[in-house]
Amino acid sequence: MSTEYEAVIGLEIHVQLSTRTKMFCGCELSFGDDPNVHTCPVCLALPGVLPVPNAKAIEYALQIGAALGCDLSPVSTFDRKNYFYPDNPKAYQITQAATPFAVNGRLGDVRIHHAHLEEDAAKTIHTGGAGRIQGSEASLVDFNRGGTPLVEIVTEPDLRSGAQVREWGQLLRATIKQLGVSDVNMEEGSLRCDANVSIRPVGSEELGTKTEMKNMNSFRFIERGIEAEVARQKEIVASGGTVVQETLHFDPATGELHSLRSKEEAHDYRYLPEPDLVQVIPTQAMIEEAKASLPELPAARAARYEGLGVNEQAALLLSFEVDWAEYFEGVLESRDGIDPRVAANWVTGEFAAELRKQGDIPLAEAKVDPASLATLIGLVNDRKISHGAGKTVLESMVSDGADPETVVAEKGLEQISDSGELEKIVIQAIEDNPKPVEQVRSGNEKAIGALVGAVMKAAQGRADGGEVNRLLRQHLGL
Repeated sequence: MSTEYEAVIGLEIHVQLSTRTKMFCGCELSFGDDPNVHTCPVCLALPGVLPVPNAKAIEYALQIGAALGCDLSPVSTFDRKNYFYPDNPKAYQITQAATPFAVNGRLGDVRIHHAHLEEDAAKTIHTGGAGRIQGSEASLVDFNRGGTPLVEIVTEPDLRSGAQVREWGQLLRATIKQLGVSDVNMEEGSLRCDANVSIRPVGSEELGTKTEMKNMNSFRFIERGIEAEVARQKEIVASGGTVVQETLHFDPATGELHSLRSKEEAHDYRYLPEPDLVQVIPTQAMIEEAKASLPELPAARAARYEGLGVNEQAALLLSFEVDWAEYFEGVLESRDGIDPRVAANWVTGEFAAELRKQGDIPLAEAKVDPASLATLIGLVNDRKISHGAGKTVLESMVSDGADPETVVAEKGLEQISDSGELEKIVIQAIEDNPKPVEQVRSGNEKAIGALVGAVMKAAQGRADGGEVNRLLRQHLGL
């Protein structure tokens, strides 16, 4: 009997904070500016300079810790992580190793081991043909990023699949974005995720040899990369081999994994206390303020929406994007008695689809305010127009910002209220379509769809589908 293996995955997430200046100097933060224009003696590590902690970065870090349900440390310290690389002019990174600012948290089903503050490295760009010798390669360093405030979040190995990592990562991203402390833009590098992946026999508590996957810039790629690595490790073990500890890169274009470097032993970074910085001792008021300042976070919002009857998928879609959540809330507030489930389906379904259809219009640029959409939903729910007519009205609303009631009047879309008129249309449809009538009477009830379509066409979309179905069944003797 072959052994069944499960994946064991832990994450290290780096979040760039949206402060105005760097972590230990007054240089402005930027993205996309000319190289090396935001530097100073401190972030370039010139002799004799001293770092000064960014108070706003500490404030933001405490908010992140509180949002992750962590214990906020009454005392935390900075340390030197020693390594020599061109992106690090000091030959050490200022980080928190011994006493991070937040420990023992949880987000969803994943435990947070700790979160710590540190400075980012400079950006290294490897290029070919940039050297003086024809065809040679060069490594260029842009120090604009060097010294950017980072919060590194380290999870316990609680994740079991690439799909779970993607879903949880999206929750984490939405949570931090909701705080307003980072734009968490993975394409620009303000949110970066590394994954430690291993496998073990199902039921075992012992951890296997892990590999580290780095430099993945979207949660979709992270999911694909992890699934590829889990499959690779299972294949190695199944063939009698041994997984080697190494750092890997996943190429989303080819779906291939490439080894960056072996990692037989943990790096000896020779951590030592940072002698130029004092302890960080947040006051009780600072800690209470960090907790009190938290907005309603995505997980709590999704649970509240599900409590209102909204289905799980719509609740997650609305909760992960603040602007969509605010729009949905606006729809609910604009009309008394509106069913939250129906409103959520219109917002995330027909409305979102129409924005995409008309050129991927951003919600912020949509011409349909929440009150107008609530009016349209009311017209459909009150059976003044059919659902199909509602979609026709919505098309005009999105393209022109039209008033829904005006569109209904101008296009004559108001639903047929005279039951006698609708019954005449149903009878005529039965007479004009003998083939589906015979199929229905022979036991093929699915054929009634053709008759419903004929009635709706004759009624120009102004008939209620449920009433049409009832009348057809009545006249067909079903």
